[in-house]
Amino acid sequence: MQRIRLRYTKRGRLRFTSHRDFQRAFERALRRAEVPMAYSAGFTPHPKVSYANAAPTGTGSEAEFLEIALTEPRDPERLRALLDDSMPAGLDIIEAVEARTPGLADRLTASVWELRLDGVAPEDARRAVDAFEAAGTVEVQRRTKNGMRTFDARSAVVALESVETHTSSADRPSDRPCAILRLVVRHVTPAVRPDDVLSGLRAVADLAPPVPAAVTRLAQGLLDEETGTVTDPLAPDREAAVTEPQPAGATAAATAPV
Repeated sequence: MQRIRLRYTKRGRLRFTSHRDFQRAFERALRRAEVPMAYSAGFTPHPKVSYANAAPTGTGSEAEFLEIALTEPRDPERLRALLDDSMPAGLDIIEAVEARTPGLADRLTASVWELRLDGVAPEDARRAVDAFEAAGTVEVQRRTKNGMRTFDARSAVVALESVETHTSSADRPSDRPCAILRLVVRHVTPAVRPDDVLSGLRAVADLAPPVPAAVTRLAQGLLDEETGTVTDPLAPDREAAVTEPQPAGATAAATAPV
């Protein structure tokens, strides 16, 4: 069985696609591309697809990950192109590697988010960021299936800063004045989401954007505690592919005289 790991995006209007909607679209793409999928056992077999830490509905993303299991080997780049052609524009399959190391989900420990706050002056955003970072705890509330829950939104935030507007890659451009926030947050339980951080900014600095924020996940992966950066979770698989020794037959063929 071959395992392939894919990185995909949610862009533009497709950021409103729910995880269930994406699953349906992806399974249709698997059928269109005639991918030799492995299936689960039981009365209702399902294709073996593992989704890792999907972004909330309504947020864009440049870094969503999943893993599929195949019954026959396929070239990862060829498979990526076939699947991408079968997906709606905005749900783009942009990278594929063969899984050569264990624990993809374990390498998704933090995310980098970008928050576009239309109608908010950058200086107001900077003051709110300073107040948030200076706070020891920032309690916010979120409604869950078990009712309202109160938790600390500050402890999971590794970094929060206001950045120049022209550096933004958020998927909702506008000519209106706006502030751009860059957020690095650990994946903890309960999960701290970008909207929780916005609630915290409202609590500590009364920052309330006049329109909903456009939120985009720029990256997710393993958090480097020393630098505060988020590393590429597919890098170990690419490195393993480069360092993996070739079979003896392949080596002999490569070195045989012409």
